[in-house]
Amino acid sequence: MIFDTDVLIWAQRGNEKAALLIDQTEERVISIQTYMELFQGARSKAEHRIIRDLLHLYNFLVLPFTENIGHRAAVYVEEYTLKCGLRAGDAIIAATAMENSLVLVSANAKHYKSIADLQLNVFKP
Repeated sequence: MIFDTDVLIWAQRGNEKAALLIDQTEERVISIQTYMELFQGARSKAEHRIIRDLLHLYNFLVLPFTENIGHRAAVYVEEYTLKCGLRAGDAIIAATAMENSLVLVSANAKHYKSIADLQLNVFKP
């Protein structure tokens, strides 16, 4: 399962449902986009350590940005930005899920639900 940034943020903020979902998932994956968003949103070096510890403790696999992911994300932006407000970061995360045949878990169903063939598990905090 590939986790959207928002689920990890919920867990960091103490949301028990998010923490339980992460804990109970065998294969924990994030895209490089999520990795960067987590660190970009941190407000201090202490928060950077917390993020690193979380990713290490739960053995998250960080999937790289590939040419295929970039191409698919560009297609998604062109096709879905006007339709449902899909932004570049979310397009990269969705493309990473699709290119790796993974279920995406996100609380942000609005941006992802229109993407054909994307397996989406909607998280409700």
